[in-house]
Amino acid sequence: MSSDLKDILSNTNKDIDNQQLMDYLSSHLSQAKQHDVEKAMTDDAFINDAVEGLQQIEDKKNINDYVEHLNKELTKQVAKNKKRKEKRRLKDSPYTYLVIMILLILMVICFVVVKKYIDAKKQGRESRQTITTALHLPPAPLSRWQVFCNSQAFF
Repeated sequence: MSSDLKDILSNTNKDIDNQQLMDYLSSHLSQAKQHDVEKAMTDDAFINDAVEGLQQIEDKKNINDYVEHLNKELTKQVAKNKKRKEKRRLKDSPYTYLVIMILLILMVICFVVVKKYIDAKKQGRESRQTITTALHLPPAPLSRWQVFCNSQAFF
């Protein structure tokens, strides 16, 4: 039996191997072993479906060719799906991570600088207000022009 034939049903069932299944289909098994295979078919729906599908093939001699063809097509399809997955996957690049880290650091630095600027501005306003109210300073003195204008009577 070829290794390609074993590939299709390699991990399907531990009770029946592929050679035994093929011998059952070609009626090369003893009565006791045929009974064991039929019992396994009643216990496992997958084995039953496999045997029914293989029995529907009219040319029993070409079963190995069919299985070989199925294995080739299956490996092609799996390889094609792997390639698609690899294309869709984001490529890992150290530069991408470096750029992301630099941007995050710059954003944090900008936030801290803006926050300190706003706090300093707010604190500057509050300190000017508290100084003028705490000292009870009189209003600012008049300029010379204001004094001159107030002293002259313009009629």
